Amino acid sequence: MKIGIVCYPTFGGSGVVATELGLELSKRGHEIHFITYNQPVRLELISNNVHYHEVNVPEYPLFHYQPYELALSSKLVDMVKLHGIEILHVHYAIPHAYAGYMAKKMLQEEGIYLPIVTTLHGTDITLVGSHPFYKPAVTFSINKSDAVTTVSQSLKDETLRLFDIKNDISVVPNFIDLEKYNHEFTDCQRAMMANDDEKIITHISNLRPVKRVQDVISVFYNIQKEIPSKLMFIGEGPEKEKVELRCQELGILNKVVFFGRSNEIDKILCFSDLFLLPSQTESFGLAALEAMASGVPVISSNTGGLPEVNIHGKSGFLSNVGDVDHMTKNALHILSDETRLKTFKNNARNEALKFDIHAIVPKYEAIYEDTLAKCLVL
Repeated sequence: MKIGIVCYPTFGGSGVVATELGLELSKRGHEIHFITYNQPVRLELISNNVHYHEVNVPEYPLFHYQPYELALSSKLVDMVKLHGIEILHVHYAIPHAYAGYMAKKMLQEEGIYLPIVTTLHGTDITLVGSHPFYKPAVTFSINKSDAVTTVSQSLKDETLRLFDIKNDISVVPNFIDLEKYNHEFTDCQRAMMANDDEKIITHISNLRPVKRVQDVISVFYNIQKEIPSKLMFIGEGPEKEKVELRCQELGILNKVVFFGRSNEIDKILCFSDLFLLPSQTESFGLAALEAMASGVPVISSNTGGLPEVNIHGKSGFLSNVGDVDHMTKNALHILSDETRLKTFKNNARNEALKFDIHAIVPKYEAIYEDTLAKCLVL
């Protein structure tokens, strides 16, 4: 198949998943065309089966905000006609599904039918999509898609609750390439992060308020009072300065390492003993899955799709949002016994196996084939 993929080309989960999906599909013999305004961050290799087409948005003084949807839909039309793209997979309802539908209608005028698969990732539904200004456009875009998927059952339920959806929605979870998490690092590299008697606690996010990073600090502060520990804080975002000030006030700044946007996440997770993700909401929890793939048990909130990834009492523990004391209790339960810690680490890795890329990508292939078959009937 010749598949067009539209996504945000950033470090966000939806962009990462879309890029990894395209790369895996290319390995399975499909011709992939990424169409977006920048080369996706995970798209390191352009090959015969992987192509990138940049969407340029000319600046006109007439527009206060440059019309990206218009530029994207026009680019989609051109790329479909030039490369014979058979199906379009858009990640995020707004603006991608909306622009995809406009391209589809323009192509129909020339006798070309372009089926659209839309994957909903979270904030396009729970934040942007539910806003009164955008809700009609989001509802329209979902209902006009030829196939719709969500990354968790929780997000599907939320979508059906917030919108008047006529389309069927399939749940296809996010995934991870477990082969990339078979690492062998030396103990001397661990020593650069912590002493032998210290546990390594890790948090990775974009440090937005929804991630409740202050709770990360509170839980770690409680842990380090009982067990010698270091906290690895990975990411950049609006809450970072507040977090640094809080660590200074609590007198634990010397026990927290701020990595920013690190390229060594695999190494950090390899040596981590526990992962903290106390988010206000998570449509799936890709960061938790990445930790589990490295054999790191997870202490998380029980919101959104997290209970579908982090299995309570097995790969880690779930707590109500904001319940720092309960999270601390569960963290200490795991860390205080080496045999128990090892069991949780093994369980975390085994649970991650369910989300291996080789098990999930065929589900998308089946959706593409089914969607194309239905279109042929039409």
